[in-house]
Amino acid sequence: MSHDPAYDHSVDLVVPSDTRRVLLLGATGTIGRAVLKTLLEAGFDVTCALRSPPSSKAELDHPGLTLQVGDLTSDGFLHDISDGVDAVVSCLASRTGAPSDAWAVDHGINSRLLTACRALGNPHFVLLSAICVQKPKLAFQHAKLAFEEELVASGLTYSIVRPTAFFKSLSGQLGRLRAGKPFLVFGDGALTACKPISDADLARFVVRCLTHPACQNRILPVGGPGLALTPLEQGNLLFQALNEKPQFRRVPVALMSVIIWLLTAVGMFSPAVRAKAELARIGRYYATESMLLWDADRQGYDADATPEFGQDTLADHYHGLARGEVEVDLGEHAVF
Repeated sequence: MSHDPAYDHSVDLVVPSDTRRVLLLGATGTIGRAVLKTLLEAGFDVTCALRSPPSSKAELDHPGLTLQVGDLTSDGFLHDISDGVDAVVSCLASRTGAPSDAWAVDHGINSRLLTACRALGNPHFVLLSAICVQKPKLAFQHAKLAFEEELVASGLTYSIVRPTAFFKSLSGQLGRLRAGKPFLVFGDGALTACKPISDADLARFVVRCLTHPACQNRILPVGGPGLALTPLEQGNLLFQALNEKPQFRRVPVALMSVIIWLLTAVGMFSPAVRAKAELARIGRYYATESMLLWDADRQGYDADATPEFGQDTLADHYHGLARGEVEVDLGEHAVF
């Protein structure tokens, strides 16, 4: 892949005089918190729009930070918080990926925010999306892609960031391994691959979109440094970090399809089961699709063409977890 200045991580963050005031949505999420930290450290004045008051105000106590709590589905609230800012960064994402949640958040709130920004003439909208929208099969992917298309057509300066896998999402089996259980892989463990990126590296890339002209009016897929890793390789790295002998259990992908079929059938009579069927479909997608750049001409994923940014590696992250130097709140990522 030829050198692209948009991915040059050696470029320092310098706050432009005309983009000092930033509105941030999604600041309570994993990546949103990292983006907020990077914005403040770089010297931006940040307004965080929150759906509810933060549980701890201590970590959000900063002279360059303003908190605005309100209804993010309200056009009036979105207009008020957008007034006077120079740029918007949206790290919003639905919590479950369920169709209603995805269309309400990934598309709905972002779309209303975009309408407010256009009315006020805000010059730059940075969107944190996902690389999986390249091959949309799920509701949340279609919702994200629909808003991407609206943003591109809006006439505003935009930057759409499509990251690959997060370190957090690849840490869900730590507890299993510490309990002496095998690492679970689908198929032979090499069906998929990704270039995982750390929270800090991704946050720096997102913020650079505000400061670097090479990132403007572009869709920017981005992964972390190094070779693409299969689940089998990820498991070996985690066993290495724990200084344990590798042991794997292979789960047939067909088993997931059977479970989805059963949940879908029962879900015709139960909304709760219907939601579980969608979660199972999301799980099967990630078990069978790589988080890499999709080559439409070749109809395949291209690890070499997937852009890299940053310096943090998954191996270092796993060693930090093993030593207790890094903590990860898995939450809904604790799949296993």
